[in-house]
Amino acid sequence: MLLTAIVIYLLITVLIGAWSSKLVKNSNDFVLAGRQLPLFLSASALFATWFGSETIFGASSEYLEHGLQGVIEDPFGGALCLILFGAFYLRPMYRMNVLTIGDVYRKLFGPRVEFFASIFMIPSYFGYVAAQLVALALIFTSVSDLTIAQGILISAGIVVFYTFLGGMWAISITDFIQTTLIVVGLVWVAVLVAEKAGGVMPILESAPEGSYQFLPDMNGISWLNYLGAWMILGIGSIPSQDIYQRVMASKSEKVAIRSTYLAGAFYVTIGLLPLFIALGAKFLYPEIYLENKQLLLPEMVLRHSGLHVQVLFFGALISAIMSTTSSGLLAPSAIISENLIRPYFGSKLKDSHFLWILRLNIVSVAIVATLMAHWKTNIYELVAGASILMMVSLFVPLTAGLYWKKASEMGALMSIVLGMIAFLGFSLVEELPIYPHLPALGISALSMVVGSYIFPHKPKTHVTISHH
Repeated sequence: MLLTAIVIYLLITVLIGAWSSKLVKNSNDFVLAGRQLPLFLSASALFATWFGSETIFGASSEYLEHGLQGVIEDPFGGALCLILFGAFYLRPMYRMNVLTIGDVYRKLFGPRVEFFASIFMIPSYFGYVAAQLVALALIFTSVSDLTIAQGILISAGIVVFYTFLGGMWAISITDFIQTTLIVVGLVWVAVLVAEKAGGVMPILESAPEGSYQFLPDMNGISWLNYLGAWMILGIGSIPSQDIYQRVMASKSEKVAIRSTYLAGAFYVTIGLLPLFIALGAKFLYPEIYLENKQLLLPEMVLRHSGLHVQVLFFGALISAIMSTTSSGLLAPSAIISENLIRPYFGSKLKDSHFLWILRLNIVSVAIVATLMAHWKTNIYELVAGASILMMVSLFVPLTAGLYWKKASEMGALMSIVLGMIAFLGFSLVEELPIYPHLPALGISALSMVVGSYIFPHKPKTHVTISHH
């Protein structure tokens, strides 16, 4: 029965994708839903962007091991990112009226920076999508007889299908339905767990000592690492195409800003529910916790709850992961098409060609991610790696380009390349007491300043290519 319900739900999602392909007339519709999204679609799309496998599986098992300190990165860092984006980045970028964040780099610094920023951004999505595929496969294996490998292929197939057809429109409409399911499913399970445990307090009191400590110990290294954890998603995801495409699809600047704040607030409140459910599960069924920490929640639901709860919970889970995957597929596809293909072949191709290039990119990104998913199967690692790469190379140039008048093209290039080299170098140091992305971010910022002073702006003569 549970399997039947899941199959029906997946079919509905695929049909919505097929239907929404009618709304796609050109590449702008495909990437930004023609900039027509109302507040409820835009906010739920932003919320669903990251509310994926790591928030439900990853964060809940991290929390049980390390307390609140373990989940600063997600959900807290994720919410911080949405709010910072709305407060400082959205207005200047929304007014540029371009398709991708790669275009933003071109407007700020010219085509060379656009090229490098795009090249550095794309690889981070492969690991990100791979993580989601592994998570979906884990769910399929727990409710059916599939192997992980078959699960990965089926999940990739479903998400590719509806993203391929409807692009941003399909993602936004399915996201709204998926967000509703996530909230209802998680609230329902949380209430049930509390009832079984005899109230909320016994669960909260069962937490190990120190698990509610929100601030680090009073020493420099702890504080640096604490801030480092806030930064991974908090600023690492600001220069990313997936959040950019979701925000820029809003129908006006006002709606866009409201939706980032709403989604941020929502993300923390709903994001704490899996942590509570996990605590309750560990309190009620310690034997499941000992078997497999990452699968604590689905196992508890499978063994100890009725069918309707199972349908709701797995529905919520699959929704959360599918919405994250679809967004992770569309983002690099748009960057490849708009920032790596259009500048070189744009004059020869019509917009209808670009629509097909976008769709083929989605398939190819999915293929690479599927291969990666077979190769590495820990969810939390796959995801954190993705945001850090963007933080150490792309965050500084974007911020400087928007807010510092002297930022120059050479400064941006040095910042991107040296930040990344520094990060890879620091990652190899065995006994480093702090996160390697902290010194790397510093080097990225320093390179920006030094580069901009040594090679200042040339007066602007380059012609901007207009996008219709």
